[in-house]
Amino acid sequence: MFLSVVIPVYNESSTIDQIVAAVQAVELDKQIIIVDDGSTDGTREKIEQLAAAAPDGSLKTVFQKRNMGKGAALRSGFAAATGDIILIQDADLEYDPQDYPTLIEPILSGEADVVYGSRFVGAQAHRVLYFWHSIGNRLLTLLSNMFTDLNLTDMETCYKVFRREVIEQVHLCENRFGIEPEMTAKIARLRCRVFEVGIAYRGRTYAEGKKIGWRDGLRAIWCIFKYNLLAGWGGRRFE
Repeated sequence: MFLSVVIPVYNESSTIDQIVAAVQAVELDKQIIIVDDGSTDGTREKIEQLAAAAPDGSLKTVFQKRNMGKGAALRSGFAAATGDIILIQDADLEYDPQDYPTLIEPILSGEADVVYGSRFVGAQAHRVLYFWHSIGNRLLTLLSNMFTDLNLTDMETCYKVFRREVIEQVHLCENRFGIEPEMTAKIARLRCRVFEVGIAYRGRTYAEGKKIGWRDGLRAIWCIFKYNLLAGWGGRRFE
């Protein structure tokens, strides 16, 4: 099967070369789709250079006119993807593309429609960082699970992998990090076969460029209610 790797990017000039090289090094039949979300730090110019140097068709670029958020960038990336399997990759170096074979195996074997890569299970290496950040992630996952009836350990993970037929059925609305609980709610409503696998994780500090903050956590809570509870009450306006 052909893999599409969608990479939303915003002001990642210090890591974009490395992450693209790491994705290219994975020995799978794939395309890379980089969506620049209005970067202002020279990232766009680096992406243009990477695209010019890549083999024809192996690296697509999408340039948003202004910064709109991760969710908006993912929608553009999904629209440009042509693979049988679609995988989300952040542009920083927190997630290791060498985990791709593990992530896509449940789909290749015919067991799964969707796979989440969990930072909280498995024996892979994990950088030790913010205690309260990890507690926040676990609480958001717990709250999401209460509404979706899934037993995920890491709803907020970057690594989400979909069969193409699944993501094409999901109409996404959120522009920022609320895309994570929104995707989870809508996938659960489709009754997809969801698997979870352990992944390596080398988180970065805010000084190193981490962008998600407490306001995004509050938005995630609202999105959990909006796309689970309120969607059930309000009909298709949140679909």
